[in-house]
Amino acid sequence: MIELLIGIDDTDNKNTRGTGFRSRQMADLFSKEGYEVLEILRHQLFVHDDIPYTSQNSSASIHIIADDIDKVINLSRDFLNEIAADGSDVGLCVSTFEKVNQEIIDWGRNAKKTVLTKKDALALAAKHQIHLEGLTGTHDGIIGSLAAIGLRKWGNDGRCIWLQGHEIRDIKGIHQISSLKKIVNIDEVQTTEGMVIDDEEYLDINEWFRPAMKNSKIITYVEPTKNTSNEWKVVSKEYIKSISN
Repeated sequence: MIELLIGIDDTDNKNTRGTGFRSRQMADLFSKEGYEVLEILRHQLFVHDDIPYTSQNSSASIHIIADDIDKVINLSRDFLNEIAADGSDVGLCVSTFEKVNQEIIDWGRNAKKTVLTKKDALALAAKHQIHLEGLTGTHDGIIGSLAAIGLRKWGNDGRCIWLQGHEIRDIKGIHQISSLKKIVNIDEVQTTEGMVIDDEEYLDINEWFRPAMKNSKIITYVEPTKNTSNEWKVVSKEYIKSISN
């Protein structure tokens, strides 16, 4: 089996579902093939007048365990061509985890703060024998799809929209942390000050449960609550966005 990273970007238009939704559909597709989908991360890229984007300029990375990279490429390509919205500029990137080196990580980090080009994206992917292709429109999505795999390998960017076989927006209510970790692959539960919460304590999961990737760990950030039935609650949507954008 092979550890793979898949990056996708610019699958939508203003009237269709976004790239995050499409990445979750891909996770379902991979799961049906018997592959293990470890997580999907949403990555916020640079917002600038010189960069065409639909709404927020975000891309997605999908982290899977599979048996055949060529099959994953073909499945991904077929799916994205089928669902690509009119006017979209879909980009697809697929690589083994180990091939994503410091140059690719730097590309991802730069994509959060500067305008990059398709020509440079293709040259970088070719240099490191990483599969990168544009599928529709101008192919501008190759920039963000290559950035997505670099940011995931970096391990300090993005928020989870899928974890270990679960659509995490469906997880709600009060959970003992030890039990929650059996449901989804969370490494730690921390306060905003960095204190790690014991697995025996309880956590109230609200309507916006989005663990973040920090130091290559999947971390759920929490704050105290006065409820008697639980001791902690997931931090606000605004705080999660502030640390994961």
